[in-house]
This record gives sequence, structure tokens and C-alpha cells, in this order.
Amino acid sequence: MSHPNAQLVTDFYTAFARQDPSPMRAAYAADAHFTDPAFPDLRGKAVGDMWTMLCTNAKEFRLEFRDVQADDTSGSAHWEAWYRFGGKRKVHNIIDAKFTFVNGRITRHVDTFDFWRWSRQALGPAGLLLGWTPILRGAVASKAGASLAAWQKRQS
Repeated sequence: MSHPNAQLVTDFYTAFARQDPSPMRAAYAADAHFTDPAFPDLRGKAVGDMWTMLCTNAKEFRLEFRDVQADDTSGSAHWEAWYRFGGKRKVHNIIDAKFTFVNGRITRHVDTFDFWRWSRQALGPAGLLLGWTPILRGAVASKAGASLAAWQKRQS
């Protein structure tokens, strides 16, 4: 039988594949911290809000995951997502996730992926030319943060 934290991660990605954010939100501790290239510093409620926004807005979404490992304090998984970015461009993103757990909840979640690869798919020529630069990475993070803030405002 797998470790309870491995089951937590498995349940998290199973819910994500169904675009069901409620179990995803429940997997996190109240003071959780999430980071990836698009959302470099989300904390607390904003983490769950991000997943809810992504699940709600995803178009032609498909997710697969594997290699889930976890113990009492840390874990990891590999996941891949296929979707339309901005409703237009087809993206296949390949992500490695690392987790920290406290009391059976995720307290830290770090997703890493090849930003240049992603930007070439999601942003087309701009991503091809500038996707390797910190300028484009910062612009994408800024726009993602603004999108999340606008989504959160509409929910309240």
C-alpha cells in the first residue's frame, strides 16, 4: 500500500484530470505556498483559487500523471497537460512537481517545466524569439497574476 501522502497526490491529480478543483483545494494546508514559472509566489487561499480558475477556464484539457512518490514530509510526481492556451494555441506542457507535507496536507508545491518550450507553443513567434528571456517570463507571470486577481475579484 502506498503512503497516505502519495495517495493525497494521486487524488489531487485525479481530481485535476476531472477538472474538479474542490479536492485539489482540500489537499493544501491553509498556509500553503505554490510556485511555478507562471505563478512564482502564491500563498494560502490564492493557491486553491489558481487551481479553481485553471480548472474552470481550461479548454480541450487532458492530464496524465505518473511516478508519484511520497513519505511523511516530501513527495514528487510527473504530470503532463494538453490544452488550448487562451482558447487558441495547443499546448503540451511537461511538468515535474515536488511537494512538502505537514500533517497530511501540502504545505509547499513547486512545479518546474521548460518555460521556453511552453512559450513557443503558447505564445507562438513571441515565445520562440523571447521565451528564453527573463523579460518574457516576467511578463507571463505578471499577466497570470493579474488574471488570477481579476478572477478572484469576480468570485467575491
